[in-house]
Amino acid sequence: QVQLVESGGGLVQPGGSLRLSCAASGNIFSIYAMGWYRQAPGNQRELVAVISSGGRTNYADSVKGRFTISRDNVKNTVYLQMNSLKPEDTAVYYCNADRVRTYSGSTHNYWGQGTQVTVSS
Repeated sequence: QVQLVESGGGLVQPGGSLRLSCAASGNIFSIYAMGWYRQAPGNQRELVAVISSGGRTNYADSVKGRFTISRDNVKNTVYLQMNSLKPEDTAVYYCNADRVRTYSGSTHNYWGQGTQVTVSS
C-alpha cells in the first residue's frame, strides 16, 4: 500500500511564504509525476504545479513566478515553495502521485489527505 503524507500548511499573512512537503511511502518502485492541486470552497479541484521524474514542471498561470515545485526522487518527496501568497491562494492543497509503480507490479494514482493553506491578515 502506498501513502502520501503532506505537511507544511497553515495560516500566513498576504505576501508571506509557506513550504509544503509530501512524502510518498510504501512498496514504491517508481513515480512518474508528482504534483499539487488545490480546492477552495465552492470550487473544483485545480492543478497548481506538477513535476515529472525527469524534472519537467508545469504551473497554473495564477501561480507562475510565485510558486516553485521541486522533487527528491530518492526520498519520493515533492515540495511546493509558495511565495508572495495572496488571499485567493487560500484552499486545501492536495498532493498527487501519478502512475506509481510498485514492486508488486501494480500502477495506480494516489492522493494525499490535504493540508489547509489560509492567507489572511
